[in-house]
Amino acid sequence: MPRLKQLALSWAANAIVLFIVAIILSDVKVDGAWDLLKAAALFGILNTLVKPIIKLLTLPFAILTLGIAWFFVAALMLLVTDWLIDGFEIEGFGTLMLATILVWIVNLALDYLPGPWRGTRRD
Repeated sequence: MPRLKQLALSWAANAIVLFIVAIILSDVKVDGAWDLLKAAALFGILNTLVKPIIKLLTLPFAILTLGIAWFFVAALMLLVTDWLIDGFEIEGFGTLMLATILVWIVNLALDYLPGPWRGTRRD
């Protein structure tokens, strides 16, 4: 798959995931479509570039916690997206934890649903 097409599909998949999370959780707020697209782009960049580095740095802790530490790394990617995108807000720690679980569930579903987005995201 050409790289540009893969990038566009990954961006769209992230937008779908964040949109679904915002629909399900009333404390996840998106001001508009443009804010959703910006959040999806940043979330994708963070998951592609930053998350692997943090996972490597937290590997010993992840081994001690049987991988639970990486759940919090995933939550951190959502939190940073919240901090950097003004029109995307996650209100409260509990909502952040639920949003992280929902992102995982929706990504899992997208991995198994037929479509061009399969294999385009970095989890």
